[in-house]
Amino acid sequence: MRTGFQKVTAPVVIIQDADLEYDPGEYHLLLRPILAGKADAVFSSRLIGSGAHRVLFFWHYLANKFLTTLLNAATNLNLTDMEACYKAFRREVLQQITLKENRFGLEPEITAKVARLHLRIYEVAVSYDGRTYADGKKINWRDGVSALRCILKYGFLGM
Repeated sequence: MRTGFQKVTAPVVIIQDADLEYDPGEYHLLLRPILAGKADAVFSSRLIGSGAHRVLFFWHYLANKFLTTLLNAATNLNLTDMEACYKAFRREVLQQITLKENRFGLEPEITAKVARLHLRIYEVAVSYDGRTYADGKKINWRDGVSALRCILKYGFLGM
């Protein structure tokens, strides 16, 4: 993502998780607020709206709610799904931030850094076709600890 952000020339950038748990057919949902001139950044949520959602992992859901609430407290945002890996930004937004983290640390880092810019942020509902561990899902408790570290570092400490 860091390399892509440095080289992008398009006016809008969409982050699409590589495992296709998010439907590329829903790009229009992310683009609509930016193209209408209402948003500088659009975050997706698997937890709002009426789109289809595969039902998985209660403890992942609970951890995500905890981490999202903590990140919201650190950034004064009211997101519902910090860990949704489907986002859109005006190119100029991404050119104002430098990412340092890897894996799931990117989610709280990019959110905190965008929040500090005091931009117009929207959230849109998307469908979600989540994978199981048997399907190849890789996230584990260590990623939750890393996200917590990043919320403290980039959110509360403002690094």
